[in-house]
Amino acid sequence: MRRERWNFPDPRRVEPDYGGLMRTQAILIAGTCLLATSLFLVFHPVHAAPSATGSGPTYAANGDMLPPINYREWIYLSSGVDMSYTANPADMTMFDNVFVNPEAYRSFVATGTWPDKTVLVLEVREAMSKGSINQSGHYQGTRVMGFEVHVKDESRFPDKWGFFDFDAPSANGKLIPQTASCYSCHAAHAAVDTTFVQFYPTLLPIARDKKTLSEVFLKEEAAQPAAK
Repeated sequence: MRRERWNFPDPRRVEPDYGGLMRTQAILIAGTCLLATSLFLVFHPVHAAPSATGSGPTYAANGDMLPPINYREWIYLSSGVDMSYTANPADMTMFDNVFVNPEAYRSFVATGTWPDKTVLVLEVREAMSKGSINQSGHYQGTRVMGFEVHVKDESRFPDKWGFFDFDAPSANGKLIPQTASCYSCHAAHAAVDTTFVQFYPTLLPIARDKKTLSEVFLKEEAAQPAAK
């Protein structure tokens, strides 16, 4: 009896599955790309564009200064109580609080003077005497009685600095005219770069050490009687 030869596949021989191999390679490549992207984002984070709420000065289209909303998070410099640059004292007790943007503060600590885009905030608050357990002295109340900003913007102001008056901390500020007495007073008496660093106890020693105190201040200081 004749036997027919059938070409059955040899069970010992396995043909490669090229389709499955390509799918596996695609999965491995995709996983490698995903891992590389994740590592890039970890070591090279994407930074958002700076917003108008940063610590540098920003302005409205009409030239008003936009309010420094987060100024209470800035560097606190000092407080004064009932300070007056004239012989006539104020008719009520108030606190003057001064804050400066962090970038300007760090630059002052390093150099003893103010960089461009310095923003100094003067916040005037009511003084309270009777409240809770307090029996003497004064503490600061919640009402803001006045709000001004002294800003250094060399490309914007002829003498580099400008003063802005605000009706409220959240409102836009109006530029005080360059003819106002505050400009000439600061120029004539300021310890450093038209600013009253003589009233900032943590900065005055730095300016003295860096030898950045103004000649007008040094002359006034020399003329003062020795402190007791």
